[in-house]
Amino acid sequence: MKKLFLCAAVAVFAFSSMNAQEEGKTYGFSQGNIYASGSLNFNSSKTGDFKDNSFNFIPCVGFFVSDNVAVGAQLGIGSSKSENGSSTISEFSTFAVGAYAKYYFTPAEQFSFFGRFGVNYESAKNKISDVKADGFAFELNPGLNYFLSECIAIHATFGALGYSSFKQDTPGAESTNNFGLNLDLKDIGFGVIVVF
Repeated sequence: MKKLFLCAAVAVFAFSSMNAQEEGKTYGFSQGNIYASGSLNFNSSKTGDFKDNSFNFIPCVGFFVSDNVAVGAQLGIGSSKSENGSSTISEFSTFAVGAYAKYYFTPAEQFSFFGRFGVNYESAKNKISDVKADGFAFELNPGLNYFLSECIAIHATFGALGYSSFKQDTPGAESTNNFGLNLDLKDIGFGVIVVF
């Protein structure tokens, strides 16, 4: 599905690039712009009696402190559930709050590459065992942005360089630390931006 969306986005970009920009229209970002963005993901799979469903929603707001640099905040909520027939194997709820900064290489253009650095506080709760875990994560992503109109753009991030540390809220629990570099196009995130 992500590959199909990526192909569609490339097709839209190619078609739009073939047509000259309409006279008088301005695309891109500049200092002082405020924008809202977000992503919504839902996955469902079934193999025999085994079912797996997950959902997450991440709204974001941002502000351009200069022509090239935007800072913002985001909130994330999610849930996942795995079932085997009528039995629930696992069920989790998640919450995250974070801040980020983006650097746009050509912010005043219709198309621009950007780099994004974000830090999140995250928590998860196992609804079956009532065990909670929380921690923090840092992530650096490359991405691209394309304006469909003067105030609406689509953006995509692909891959990440990240570090995270999480710990269960149980006596004697130890932290789980992860560091990873993933520049694989299997991990693509899409979103929509509305500029005010």
